[in-house]
Amino acid sequence: MIDIQNTKTCILLPPELKNNGDFAGNTYLDTAGWGHLRVEFITGTGDTTVGSTAEGTAPLVEQCDTTDGSYTAVTDAALADSISALEDDKLFAIDIDITKSHKRYMRVQAPHAGAGTTGNNLAIIGILSKPIGQGPGSAADQGLTEHIVA
Repeated sequence: MIDIQNTKTCILLPPELKNNGDFAGNTYLDTAGWGHLRVEFITGTGDTTVGSTAEGTAPLVEQCDTTDGSYTAVTDAALADSISALEDDKLFAIDIDITKSHKRYMRVQAPHAGAGTTGNNLAIIGILSKPIGQGPGSAADQGLTEHIVA
């Protein structure tokens, strides 16, 4: 198996344009059966700053034992600072070693865009790797709708 096929990709925030408020559709992923998580922030064109809960707070990953419980920040799982209005069309990543004592469910804490003329475009994906036991056996197990190998 090719290494990339031994991963699972999850959409944490579908692509969205937001101006002055929280992005809708932010969700969690289940880390059970995996040893590593990479959270990728994908920016589009925009004119606002993006953070967690407020535009001045660096985006961070939080965790919980249940899907709807109280989430707490994962230690050291935050970007260095907010994503600025000048960082169009960029990728940012946070890597988390899940084999350390982490909780099962993870998400980005309330992605938020500041006020601007048009707002900011953002999508967030989570990539699970280092399967514990047998890896994914199908496109759906990899988080994909369709998978072509050429």
